[in-house]
Amino acid sequence: MTIHPLSQIHPEAKIAPNVEIGPFVFIDKNVEIGSGTTITANVTILEGSRIGENSKIFPGAVIGAIPQDLKFKGEDTLAIIGNNTTIRECVTVNRGTVAKGKTVVGNNCLLMAYSHVAHDCIIGDSVIIANATQLAGEVEIDDFAILGGGTLVHQFCRIGAHVMIQGGSKVSKDIPPYCTAAREPISFVGVNSIGLKRRGYTNEQINMIQDIYRIVFQSKLNTSNAIAKVIETISESAERDLIIEFIQASERGIIKGFI
Repeated sequence: MTIHPLSQIHPEAKIAPNVEIGPFVFIDKNVEIGSGTTITANVTILEGSRIGENSKIFPGAVIGAIPQDLKFKGEDTLAIIGNNTTIRECVTVNRGTVAKGKTVVGNNCLLMAYSHVAHDCIIGDSVIIANATQLAGEVEIDDFAILGGGTLVHQFCRIGAHVMIQGGSKVSKDIPPYCTAAREPISFVGVNSIGLKRRGYTNEQINMIQDIYRIVFQSKLNTSNAIAKVIETISESAERDLIIEFIQASERGIIKGFI
Protein backbone atom coordinates (compact mmCIF):
# COMPACT_ATOMS: atom_id res chain seq x y z
CA MET A 1 0.00 0.00 0.00
CA THR A 2 1.30 3.43 -0.98
CA ILE A 3 -0.16 6.40 0.90
CA HIS A 4 1.08 9.90 0.21
CA PRO A 5 2.09 11.66 3.45
CA LEU A 6 -0.16 14.63 2.63
CA SER A 7 -3.30 12.49 2.74
CA GLN A 8 -5.51 11.90 5.78
CA ILE A 9 -6.74 8.36 6.38
CA HIS A 10 -9.00 7.47 9.30
CA PRO A 11 -7.42 4.67 11.35
CA GLU A 12 -10.65 2.63 11.15
CA ALA A 13 -10.72 2.64 7.35
CA LYS A 14 -10.10 -0.80 5.84
CA ILE A 15 -7.70 -0.46 2.95
CA ALA A 16 -6.21 -3.42 1.08
CA PRO A 17 -2.40 -3.73 1.09
CA ASN A 18 -1.81 -2.76 -2.55
CA VAL A 19 -3.96 0.37 -2.82
CA GLU A 20 -2.31 3.54 -4.11
CA ILE A 21 -3.41 6.83 -2.53
CA GLY A 22 -2.20 10.19 -3.86
CA PRO A 23 -1.79 13.53 -2.06
CA PHE A 24 -4.57 15.50 -0.35
CA VAL A 25 -6.93 12.53 -0.20
CA PHE A 26 -9.38 12.30 2.71
CA ILE A 27 -10.69 8.86 3.67
CA ASP A 28 -13.23 8.72 6.49
CA LYS A 29 -14.07 5.98 9.00
CA ASN A 30 -16.28 3.06 7.90
CA VAL A 31 -14.69 2.97 4.46
CA GLU A 32 -13.43 -0.14 2.65
CA ILE A 33 -11.17 -0.08 -0.42
CA GLY A 34 -10.27 -3.21 -2.36
CA SER A 35 -6.90 -4.31 -3.69
CA GLY A 36 -5.40 -2.75 -6.79
CA THR A 37 -7.46 0.42 -6.59
CA THR A 38 -5.88 3.81 -7.23
CA ILE A 39 -7.10 6.96 -5.49
CA THR A 40 -5.53 9.99 -7.15
CA ALA A 41 -5.03 13.46 -5.66
CA ASN A 42 -7.76 15.48 -3.95
CA VAL A 43 -10.33 12.70 -3.70
CA THR A 44 -12.80 12.59 -0.78
CA ILE A 45 -14.17 9.22 0.32
CA LEU A 46 -16.68 9.55 3.14
CA GLU A 47 -18.26 7.26 5.70
CA GLY A 48 -20.21 4.34 4.28
CA SER A 49 -18.19 4.03 1.08
CA ARG A 50 -17.21 0.65 -0.33
CA ILE A 51 -14.77 0.67 -3.24
CA GLY A 52 -14.02 -2.55 -5.08
CA GLU A 53 -10.84 -3.91 -6.59
CA ASN A 54 -8.79 -2.41 -9.44
CA SER A 55 -10.88 0.72 -9.69
CA LYS A 56 -9.51 4.22 -10.28
CA ILE A 57 -10.83 7.46 -8.85
CA PHE A 58 -9.65 10.76 -10.32
CA PRO A 59 -9.10 14.19 -8.70
CA GLY A 60 -12.02 16.05 -7.19
CA ALA A 61 -14.36 13.06 -6.93
CA VAL A 62 -16.50 12.76 -3.79
CA ILE A 63 -17.81 9.31 -2.87
CA GLY A 64 -20.26 8.67 -0.05
CA ALA A 65 -21.48 12.17 0.80
CA ILE A 66 -24.82 12.22 2.57
CA PRO A 67 -27.89 12.33 0.29
CA GLN A 68 -29.22 15.63 -0.99
CA ASP A 69 -32.60 14.59 0.38
CA LEU A 70 -34.34 16.43 3.20
CA LYS A 71 -35.89 13.17 4.40
CA PHE A 72 -32.46 11.83 5.29
CA LYS A 73 -32.06 11.60 9.07
CA GLY A 74 -28.51 10.33 9.37
CA GLU A 75 -29.24 6.61 9.00
CA ASP A 76 -26.34 4.25 8.29
CA THR A 77 -26.25 3.70 4.54
CA LEU A 78 -23.71 2.84 1.87
CA ALA A 79 -22.21 4.03 -1.41
CA ILE A 80 -20.86 0.98 -3.24
CA ILE A 81 -18.47 1.12 -6.20
CA GLY A 82 -17.70 -2.17 -7.95
CA ASN A 83 -14.52 -3.65 -9.40
CA ASN A 84 -12.64 -2.25 -12.41
CA THR A 85 -14.72 0.92 -12.41
CA THR A 86 -13.35 4.34 -13.33
CA ILE A 87 -14.61 7.48 -11.60
CA ARG A 88 -13.37 10.58 -13.42
CA GLU A 89 -12.82 14.14 -12.23
CA CYS A 90 -15.36 15.77 -9.89
CA VAL A 91 -17.86 12.91 -10.03
CA THR A 92 -20.18 12.72 -7.01
CA VAL A 93 -21.80 9.53 -5.75
CA ASN A 94 -24.07 10.05 -2.74
CA ARG A 95 -24.87 7.25 -0.33
CA GLY A 96 -28.34 5.79 0.10
CA THR A 97 -31.30 6.63 2.30
CA VAL A 98 -33.72 4.41 4.18
CA ALA A 99 -35.44 3.81 0.81
CA LYS A 100 -32.83 1.27 -0.37
CA GLY A 101 -30.03 1.69 2.12
CA LYS A 102 -27.38 1.96 -0.56
CA THR A 103 -26.32 3.56 -3.80
CA VAL A 104 -24.61 1.10 -6.14
CA VAL A 105 -22.31 1.53 -9.13
CA GLY A 106 -21.45 -1.85 -10.65
CA ASN A 107 -18.35 -3.44 -12.14
CA ASN A 108 -16.50 -2.22 -15.24
CA CYS A 109 -18.32 1.11 -15.33
CA LEU A 110 -17.08 4.49 -16.52
CA LEU A 111 -18.44 7.63 -14.88
CA MET A 112 -17.08 10.61 -16.77
CA ALA A 113 -16.22 14.02 -15.32
CA TYR A 114 -18.82 16.02 -13.39
CA SER A 115 -21.49 13.32 -13.50
CA HIS A 116 -23.69 12.90 -10.43
CA VAL A 117 -25.22 9.73 -8.98
CA ALA A 118 -27.84 10.57 -6.37
CA HIS A 119 -29.04 8.56 -3.38
CA ASP A 120 -30.32 5.02 -3.88
CA CYS A 121 -29.44 4.81 -7.57
CA ILE A 122 -28.66 1.28 -8.74
CA ILE A 123 -26.29 1.14 -11.71
CA GLY A 124 -25.47 -2.20 -13.30
CA ASP A 125 -22.24 -3.47 -14.85
CA SER A 126 -20.41 -2.04 -17.88
CA VAL A 127 -22.45 1.18 -17.85
CA ILE A 128 -21.02 4.38 -19.34
CA ILE A 129 -22.25 7.70 -17.98
CA ALA A 130 -20.78 10.58 -19.98
CA ASN A 131 -19.72 14.02 -18.80
CA ALA A 132 -22.08 16.14 -16.69
CA THR A 133 -24.90 13.58 -16.72
CA GLN A 134 -27.12 13.98 -13.67
CA LEU A 135 -29.06 11.12 -12.10
CA ALA A 136 -31.78 11.98 -9.58
CA GLY A 137 -32.62 9.72 -6.64
CA GLU A 138 -33.57 6.06 -7.06
CA VAL A 139 -32.76 5.86 -10.76
CA GLU A 140 -31.97 2.37 -12.04
CA ILE A 141 -29.66 1.73 -15.00
CA ASP A 142 -29.23 -1.81 -16.28
CA ASP A 143 -26.10 -3.42 -17.72
CA PHE A 144 -24.31 -2.00 -20.78
CA ALA A 145 -26.40 1.16 -21.01
CA ILE A 146 -24.70 4.30 -22.34
CA LEU A 147 -25.88 7.80 -21.41
CA GLY A 148 -24.60 10.64 -23.57
CA GLY A 149 -23.12 13.77 -22.05
CA GLY A 150 -25.40 16.15 -20.19
CA THR A 151 -28.27 13.69 -19.88
CA LEU A 152 -30.77 14.52 -17.11
CA VAL A 153 -32.64 11.60 -15.57
CA HIS A 154 -35.75 12.15 -13.44
CA GLN A 155 -36.06 10.36 -10.11
CA PHE A 156 -37.39 6.79 -10.13
CA CYS A 157 -36.74 6.31 -13.86
CA ARG A 158 -35.32 3.04 -15.13
CA ILE A 159 -33.06 2.65 -18.14
CA GLY A 160 -32.88 -0.82 -19.62
CA ALA A 161 -29.92 -2.95 -20.63
CA HIS A 162 -28.01 -2.00 -23.80
CA VAL A 163 -29.83 1.33 -24.13
CA MET A 164 -28.10 4.23 -25.89
CA ILE A 165 -29.26 7.77 -24.98
CA GLN A 166 -28.42 10.86 -27.00
CA GLY A 167 -26.41 13.51 -25.16
CA GLY A 168 -28.41 16.39 -23.72
CA SER A 169 -31.57 14.31 -23.32
CA LYS A 170 -34.12 14.79 -20.56
CA VAL A 171 -35.38 11.42 -19.38
CA SER A 172 -38.70 11.37 -17.52
CA LYS A 173 -40.02 7.95 -18.59
CA ASP A 174 -38.57 4.44 -18.51
CA ILE A 175 -36.53 3.36 -21.53
CA PRO A 176 -36.86 -0.35 -22.39
CA PRO A 177 -33.88 -2.60 -23.18
CA TYR A 178 -31.97 -2.43 -26.47
CA CYS A 179 -33.41 0.96 -27.48
CA THR A 180 -31.76 4.04 -28.86
CA ALA A 181 -33.46 7.12 -27.42
CA ALA A 182 -33.19 10.71 -28.66
CA ARG A 183 -35.20 13.77 -29.79
CA GLU A 184 -37.18 16.23 -27.68
CA PRO A 185 -39.22 14.98 -25.94
CA ILE A 186 -37.08 11.88 -25.66
CA SER A 187 -38.46 9.08 -27.84
CA PHE A 188 -37.67 5.66 -29.24
CA VAL A 189 -35.71 6.17 -32.47
CA GLY A 190 -34.54 2.63 -33.13
CA VAL A 191 -32.79 -0.42 -31.78
CA ASN A 192 -29.18 -0.08 -30.60
CA SER A 193 -28.08 -2.51 -33.30
CA ILE A 194 -24.46 -1.32 -33.47
CA GLY A 195 -23.98 -1.77 -29.74
CA LEU A 196 -25.66 -5.17 -29.83
CA LYS A 197 -23.44 -6.38 -32.68
CA ARG A 198 -20.36 -5.28 -30.74
CA ARG A 199 -21.56 -7.42 -27.83
CA GLY A 200 -22.07 -10.53 -29.92
CA TYR A 201 -25.78 -10.43 -30.72
CA THR A 202 -26.65 -12.13 -34.00
CA ASN A 203 -28.58 -10.57 -36.87
CA GLU A 204 -31.47 -12.91 -36.05
CA GLN A 205 -31.61 -11.69 -32.45
CA ILE A 206 -31.44 -8.04 -33.51
CA ASN A 207 -34.14 -8.52 -36.16
CA MET A 208 -36.39 -10.15 -33.56
CA ILE A 209 -35.89 -7.18 -31.19
CA GLN A 210 -36.76 -4.82 -34.04
CA ASP A 211 -39.93 -6.81 -34.74
CA ILE A 212 -40.95 -6.46 -31.10
CA TYR A 213 -40.47 -2.72 -31.08
CA ARG A 214 -42.35 -2.29 -34.36
CA ILE A 215 -45.34 -3.71 -32.49
CA VAL A 216 -44.73 -1.71 -29.30
CA PHE A 217 -44.05 1.66 -30.93
CA GLN A 218 -45.49 1.59 -34.46
CA SER A 219 -48.64 -0.56 -34.35
CA LYS A 220 -50.82 2.18 -32.77
CA LEU A 221 -51.87 -0.32 -30.11
CA ASN A 222 -51.85 0.77 -26.49
CA THR A 223 -49.04 -0.70 -24.41
CA SER A 224 -51.05 -3.56 -22.90
CA ASN A 225 -52.44 -4.68 -26.25
CA ALA A 226 -49.04 -4.32 -27.88
CA ILE A 227 -47.47 -6.59 -25.27
CA ALA A 228 -50.28 -9.11 -25.76
CA LYS A 229 -49.56 -9.13 -29.50
CA VAL A 230 -45.83 -9.56 -28.86
CA ILE A 231 -46.56 -12.59 -26.68
CA GLU A 232 -48.88 -14.00 -29.33
CA THR A 233 -46.70 -13.44 -32.41
CA ILE A 234 -43.05 -13.47 -31.30
CA SER A 235 -41.41 -16.70 -30.21
CA GLU A 236 -40.06 -16.94 -26.69
CA SER A 237 -36.46 -15.86 -26.14
CA ALA A 238 -34.39 -14.23 -23.42
CA GLU A 239 -34.53 -10.92 -25.29
CA ARG A 240 -38.29 -11.02 -25.82
CA ASP A 241 -38.96 -11.92 -22.20
CA LEU A 242 -36.63 -9.19 -20.89
CA ILE A 243 -38.50 -6.57 -22.93
CA ILE A 244 -41.90 -7.83 -21.80
CA GLU A 245 -40.89 -7.99 -18.14
CA PHE A 246 -39.39 -4.50 -18.26
CA ILE A 247 -42.45 -2.89 -19.83
CA GLN A 248 -44.91 -4.71 -17.59
CA ALA A 249 -42.95 -3.65 -14.48
CA SER A 250 -42.71 0.00 -15.51
CA GLU A 251 -44.35 2.31 -12.99
CA ARG A 252 -43.60 5.59 -14.75
CA GLY A 253 -44.55 4.33 -18.20
CA ILE A 254 -42.20 3.95 -21.15
CA ILE A 255 -41.11 6.50 -23.71
CA LYS A 256 -43.11 6.86 -26.92
CA GLY A 257 -42.10 6.26 -30.49
CA PHE A 258 -40.88 9.26 -32.49
CA ILE A 259 -43.61 10.70 -34.68
